[in-house]
Amino acid sequence: MECKFCGSDTRVTDKRESPTGTRRRRECLKCKKRFTTYEKPEEKDIVLVKKDGRREHFQDEKLRLGLIKACQKRPVSMEKIDQTVEEVKEKLKKKGKEVKSREIGKMVMNKLKKLDKVAYIRFASVYMDFQDIKDFKKELKEL
Repeated sequence: MECKFCGSDTRVTDKRESPTGTRRRRECLKCKKRFTTYEKPEEKDIVLVKKDGRREHFQDEKLRLGLIKACQKRPVSMEKIDQTVEEVKEKLKKKGKEVKSREIGKMVMNKLKKLDKVAYIRFASVYMDFQDIKDFKKELKEL
């Protein structure tokens, strides 16, 4: 790799693995300056197929915000929410390039059912488009 300061060749002085990828400490052979580079595997894009057939790129931030809303004022930590988002993302990567929004909703609901029942009902009410109290009662009976 070229030095970002002078353009000469560099050597790796330290290499460490981290959850986000590989961290390399480099030193220029000419100017002796040091810098750090990070290397991570390229992630494939996941295309979300909506109910009406529209396609859009999956955005984990949208999922995270939905989970935060569902878990608002509940004893669910941000770590648990982030962990849930990562677990859903990993499952989606294994499914293929296109995933139906219905599948993601089911995955999230299964995770929330184990995590917090109230958050599950909140998420389900939006995801399943509850129209009245009967829909809530029906879902609560199934819990």
